[in-house]
Amino acid sequence: MRNTPLKALLAGVTLLVSPAALAGTSTSVPTFEARITSARASTSPGGTSVLRAEMISALEAFRSDDSTVDTAEHQYLGTKLSSSTFLTGITGPAKKYLQDFYELEDGASTPAPLASTAVTTPAAQLYGASGPLASTSVIREGAIPSGQGVANQVTLTATYDTYFNDGYDDPVYFEPISLRELTLMLKQGVEGGTPTADEVDGALAFITDISRNSSRLYVAYWHSWGSSGGPGESAGRIVAAVSSDRRFVRMVNLTSWAE
Repeated sequence: MRNTPLKALLAGVTLLVSPAALAGTSTSVPTFEARITSARASTSPGGTSVLRAEMISALEAFRSDDSTVDTAEHQYLGTKLSSSTFLTGITGPAKKYLQDFYELEDGASTPAPLASTAVTTPAAQLYGASGPLASTSVIREGAIPSGQGVANQVTLTATYDTYFNDGYDDPVYFEPISLRELTLMLKQGVEGGTPTADEVDGALAFITDISRNSSRLYVAYWHSWGSSGGPGESAGRIVAAVSSDRRFVRMVNLTSWAE
């Protein structure tokens, strides 16, 4: 696919989206192609293979141009996932990230009606262990009614803004996270100290119980400036686990530090 002109790559997309939407690909697609080409170079970290980290960097082109992955960009990525030529040399973890990104960033502009409610059972009870991780965990979960959409980027960010954003947060976006990355993230320090091994194991089991074999796990990093940018400033991360039908979502919000 690298030797195919960009015009030909987008031919199928042009029939399905407006010229205005296609304008969004004028920067992101060439940048993505250039980064993939660099990743395939023998001198790159993965040699001629494309590693997961290289795929993440390449896909960032679709956010960095205008902070939005639109319909045209989503459909363009679909042509890559369906191309055996493009997928040659893409490692398994890199392909998984591309698939997860493609699904999460589906080009939707309206969030699905996710009815998220607070989980009142103490996190220490849910995790089977107490400590700083359980103490800082704020948990919500809920489902999208059948036939009214699926969990995607716009739905997850809208849910965050509705239930977790105190009104002074920087904009957030979710990104796919692997089970290994989630485990490492849960081990990181939180407000109050370093999580215990039992907390991490319990939280991991609780979170992944929703995603199960689908491995639909996402994370967003947030920063709140407080009411005046002074006292009240805090930061953290929020994990979203999505069911295999993409309708049920469990979110666990963790505060890393607070003033």
